[in-house]
Amino acid sequence: MSNSISLTKAQRILEEVQQVVSRVPEEAVTGLAETLAKGNRIFVTGEGRSGFMAKSFAMRLMHLGANSYVIGETVTPALAAGDILIAVSGSGTTKAAVWTAEKARELGCTIVAVTTDESSPLGKLADQLLHIPAATKYRREGEAASIQPLGSLFDQCTHILLDAVCLGYGELQHVEHGAAFAKHSNVE
Repeated sequence: MSNSISLTKAQRILEEVQQVVSRVPEEAVTGLAETLAKGNRIFVTGEGRSGFMAKSFAMRLMHLGANSYVIGETVTPALAAGDILIAVSGSGTTKAAVWTAEKARELGCTIVAVTTDESSPLGKLADQLLHIPAATKYRREGEAASIQPLGSLFDQCTHILLDAVCLGYGELQHVEHGAAFAKHSNVE
């Protein structure tokens, strides 16, 4: 019986993800891949689970040949004009993500916001938005309903949509699986 309950819950989660992802226009995903393909250096930022999604995105971009970095890591270089910052925050109000985007704006970087709230402080700073209409921990009016706690639905959808961006980026850069695998860690 417990397997049935677990599978039912997993199925519900997949249904929630499908409902949100289906509401994101394909142009938003392809447009972000095109922006990244035109750029030189890509930086990501986010806090908590959103930060984990950002880090996994930066890692996959590195596998695809991008110069990608995670804000806050000790080996991350200074931001400079012309760089791209991707800030991930479900609410669009996370102080560290907003502050980083403000600083990046001052430096002449392109700002991409990945958020549920286009009119949030982060959304307003963005040159480009990947709007993910998922539930956040705040359960604000207009957010998708979710059986999951906190911002799990946003994080799951972010991961899937950023993986779709990576597929587009890899196609634009003509990166095949073998080339990506050659950049995968060989000391694990």
